[in-house]
Amino acid sequence: MGLGAPDRRPGTWMVPRRSPSRVGRRTNRLAGRSQRGRLEGSTQAAAASGAANDVVDEAAASAFGVNRTDLRIIGLIAAAGTLTAGQLATQVHLSPAATTTAIQRLTRAGHLTRRTATEDRRRAVVELTPKAAKLLEEIYAPIGRAGRAILEDYSAEQLALVAEVLRRGEQMQLREAERIRTL
Repeated sequence: MGLGAPDRRPGTWMVPRRSPSRVGRRTNRLAGRSQRGRLEGSTQAAAASGAANDVVDEAAASAFGVNRTDLRIIGLIAAAGTLTAGQLATQVHLSPAATTTAIQRLTRAGHLTRRTATEDRRRAVVELTPKAAKLLEEIYAPIGRAGRAILEDYSAEQLALVAEVLRRGEQMQLREAERIRTL
């Protein structure tokens, strides 16, 4: 989750660690493969990275004593600072009733607080408690630092390619999630 950067959502950082010498060997091994082999290797690496991400988020949910949906809510609120229940419901794709139940559960657990919105006193917003923000930082800040250390092994051109692949992959995943919701 790359803490230290603005994005504090669970699941936003997990890459298998490779030393600079292994990076070069890995690149050279892929270079000798056919295009089909490189595509298969890349697909498997992406799937393994996603699975590792899931393992980290499952451990984080356990540390918080919450389920994965609640962890996602914590991450969305951390990224936004504050959200109304309606905004949260839209972002997490839950019904208003399910969102209210989750907010109540997270409030009772000491992870969220409710307060009146400063810009519109008729609305209530939820935000992380200092305790939850601290735990989020303890969990994800080291992962963010480790991820940045990995990226330091790459050239500017390689980083541009990595960023493009990750952005396009994110867009594809979100489109697929929408497609799946319509089934």
